Amino acid sequence: MNDFIPVVSVVGPTASGKTGLAVALAKHFDGEVISADSMQIYTGMTVATAKPTKEEQQGVPHYLMDFLPPDQTYSVARFVEDAHRCIADIHDRGKLPFVVGGTGLYVDSLLNNIRFSEENRDEAYSQALRLQYRESGVEPLLEQLYAVDTVAAERLSREKNPKRIIRALEFYHTTGTTITAQIEQSKTVPSPYRAVKIGLNYSDREKLYDRIDRRVDLMLERGLADEAAQVLRSPLSHTSSMAIGYKELAPYIRGEASLTECIEKLKRETRRYAKRQLTWFRRDKEIQWLYADTYDSFEELYSAAVAIINKGLLYG
Repeated sequence: MNDFIPVVSVVGPTASGKTGLAVALAKHFDGEVISADSMQIYTGMTVATAKPTKEEQQGVPHYLMDFLPPDQTYSVARFVEDAHRCIADIHDRGKLPFVVGGTGLYVDSLLNNIRFSEENRDEAYSQALRLQYRESGVEPLLEQLYAVDTVAAERLSREKNPKRIIRALEFYHTTGTTITAQIEQSKTVPSPYRAVKIGLNYSDREKLYDRIDRRVDLMLERGLADEAAQVLRSPLSHTSSMAIGYKELAPYIRGEASLTECIEKLKRETRRYAKRQLTWFRRDKEIQWLYADTYDSFEELYSAAVAIINKGLLYG
């Protein structure tokens, strides 16, 4: 086991408190944080993505955050490559890498050492699929995927993420191989990491939803409407345009709906996103879940997480 690089991941749904817990743990274990959030990578997209402030980072170095203009596309393949490099650097300096975020595909692909082949891309085909999605919804795309890759279609039908469905179709179109077969082949190379996976959630779902609502209200106080207006005026990539928090406010910015109506829609969409995140993470049986509302204080929650890391990683 000494040949493996130790890594701690802290995952969970949006607004669950991952950042605060991870920062406290990183300070205790002399660690540094790699963000696994597909939207916090973008510059200028700060309030809506709940990007941690310098004060919230508490001096703990954070990587893969706030570095890419929103008109550029970023992929899970690029994340895995970038994160591998960050982990190696952190480990070489004697620090403990913490992978923290809510983008499950990023975390799983990194820790499971999934290899991606992106040499063959057909942007025209991908754009045609995106147009089909806008006109007809996700179901016709799923039907096409079922015809060529049943396993991927079954998996993606649960979350109905159009971006991933389109990528699976494009992969088959350009390579003649299913993305399922490619992922399975990539798993033959063992992961270089020994990971302890901590999941943060709430046993009472309504408490999580209340945290989501309060976070959206706080975002509004911090200038979400102004940020949304600026972002929506800027050129966006297909990746950055998927961020929750901007398109929901677009009707208000155009004068077509009230701010109250748009904020309520934003809260609903964020709650739905949290559900999709939980659906993804619950498939990983290695995640050790902590339910924040079952502890009397943050200190008790933090102590439970410290114990998990000590047992599973440092002294495992």
